Amino acid sequence: MPAPIDLYYWPTPNGWKISVCLEEMGLPYETHLINIGKGDQFAPDFLKIAPNNRMPAITDPDGPDAQPVSIFESGAILQYLARKTGTFYGTSERDRITVDQWLMWQMGGLGPMAGQAHHFLKFAKEDIPYAKDRYRAETGRLYGVLDRQLAQNEYVAGDFVSIADFSIWGWASLWEGQQQTLDDKPHMARWLETMGARKGIQAGRALFAELRK
Repeated sequence: MPAPIDLYYWPTPNGWKISVCLEEMGLPYETHLINIGKGDQFAPDFLKIAPNNRMPAITDPDGPDAQPVSIFESGAILQYLARKTGTFYGTSERDRITVDQWLMWQMGGLGPMAGQAHHFLKFAKEDIPYAKDRYRAETGRLYGVLDRQLAQNEYVAGDFVSIADFSIWGWASLWEGQQQTLDDKPHMARWLETMGARKGIQAGRALFAELRK
């Protein structure tokens, strides 16, 4: 049995990316809660692992050359785990190119835009219609891109589940809070149902779910 990976986590869409991935890959891990509401992400010990003061992060005691390695940024963690296990990254270089494209699409587009939509639609103390409209519309545009991709493929990168699916699913599963609709996105709706039925998805999503407010 390999030594467990240390997962620095809070139950958010970014945190779910890694908890889901670890569950899907069957890797042992120990969870270290980083309460972002209380500022745990600014603790000096955590900053040694994640200098951008953001979770998730991991420390793998069995890293390259059998030496420990710490990794921050969710996309980098997903790529590392896929390379480590040889799973959820397709079987060819063309597969990996497609996976990486959609992983970057989530990190540079969907995550930031959906996050801003959540902020201004649900949490901002001031009512700023321009910001609400802007991020609601851009999130909707991105889901249209996703729906068109899924019209041609069972999963985001092709006919195989990949780390791109894990990356996108957490944000996409919260479409209602982003004031979106699936009425005109049947392929995204189908994908959400398929992914949501997976045991690894369910277990990763359930990790300390009671702390989510």
